[in-house]
Amino acid sequence: MKKVSISPLALVASLVQHRQLLLDMAWRETIGRYKGSMFGLFWSLLTPLMMLGIYTFVFSEIFKSRWGADTHTSKSAFAIILFAGLIMFNMFAECASKAPSIILSNQNYVKKVVFPLEILACVNALSALFHAAVSFLVLLAFQYFGMGEIPLTALFAVLIIVPFMFFLLGLMWFLSAAGVYLRDIGQTIGVTITGMMFVSPIFFPLSSYPERWRFLAAFNPLTYPIEQVRSVVIFGNSLDWYVWTQYVIGAAVFAWLGFAWFQKTRKGFADVL
Repeated sequence: MKKVSISPLALVASLVQHRQLLLDMAWRETIGRYKGSMFGLFWSLLTPLMMLGIYTFVFSEIFKSRWGADTHTSKSAFAIILFAGLIMFNMFAECASKAPSIILSNQNYVKKVVFPLEILACVNALSALFHAAVSFLVLLAFQYFGMGEIPLTALFAVLIIVPFMFFLLGLMWFLSAAGVYLRDIGQTIGVTITGMMFVSPIFFPLSSYPERWRFLAAFNPLTYPIEQVRSVVIFGNSLDWYVWTQYVIGAAVFAWLGFAWFQKTRKGFADVL
């Protein structure tokens, strides 16, 4: 078997070398879910629009929810705040739900010694990023028409998404490798994702956490990207550079650990499959 490396430089070299293959597979993965449908890729725009409408109706009309202690939050503002958190969570959910079966569903690539298996996680991450980008366009459009402006600080969203992608890649490398040996991961990941949705500050602000449970937010990897995207895109605040630096370092280390785990365990993929 071809010798594999756990060096971050080896990963970068592999992505550069196979960049065209990566982009082609990511595009096929993106449009593959819409194959045979009447509206095709247009569903990537319709889905976030429908999701925004449903959540707005349920939480503002049925539950009469308001954002935190601000009882004067308009329905449009509440929907935008909620939707911003959902965009980040949906990126996580899409990546995490697919991760355990990435290798299992691509067994033909495992048998090919020269195929760079490490890019399969990147393929799914780029597909999730595409759908998130479309959702962000919907968010910005609704914010402009609903709140009258889009703050310049919204540009900082890119700096938040980049380390978040590092985290997602690390998670996918961990889960995709573990999923080969522990098939039960694929059965439990759905429940885990649902649990993460309700413990993350998506439907409520971070300040709503009871004091004794505040530590859960600190250890939740979704807390920072969700809160910061809202802060820069909706509320017009600048980045907290100190916390951002910590998150970048933590996400980069986690990504490398996930990659190292994947590289160390890939030698046994063919035998197990």
